[in-house]
Amino acid sequence: MNTKVLVSLAMLVGIGAVLHAIVPPIFFGMKPDMLLTMMFLGIILFPEKKNIFILAIATGIVSALTTGFPGGQVANMIDKPITAFLFFVLFLTVRKFNQSIVAIAVLTAIGTIISGSVFLGSAAILFGLPGGASFAALFTAVVLPATAVNTVAMVIIYPIVSAILKRSKIAVPQSNSMKG
Repeated sequence: MNTKVLVSLAMLVGIGAVLHAIVPPIFFGMKPDMLLTMMFLGIILFPEKKNIFILAIATGIVSALTTGFPGGQVANMIDKPITAFLFFVLFLTVRKFNQSIVAIAVLTAIGTIISGSVFLGSAAILFGLPGGASFAALFTAVVLPATAVNTVAMVIIYPIVSAILKRSKIAVPQSNSMKG
């Protein structure tokens, strides 16, 4: 594995952890998972299976360590690898047909919905949902706002990070031609 890519992925996870720590809770102490946005960004910029595997595991661990959701540690470890590889498949499919920031935004929204569904579903099955809340209530109160936050964040962050990577010659992302 390329050391520069590994360091870049580690930086994305670190930035995601900081963002995750400062984002305020929305509902029952739950908050949007900004680590998810950074994981998606890492997949878009470095779309190789080995990178995605490492990124998914690292993101799952950091999310598990920082979650405030009861049972969220296990749910994060289930959610992140599943979401990462589904996002990767969707990214590869879309990349063949549409190379735009709009496509990246739509993928981020879909990926966040997948992640939220897997997370809440696994938490509900394994531990139950907090406060007697239903899946639909938590999906509406947490996952949908997180989808909006993650999508807007990606639209802002992706062009900046992509340009920095290109200029610094750390990597020339395959998706670098994706512009609005």
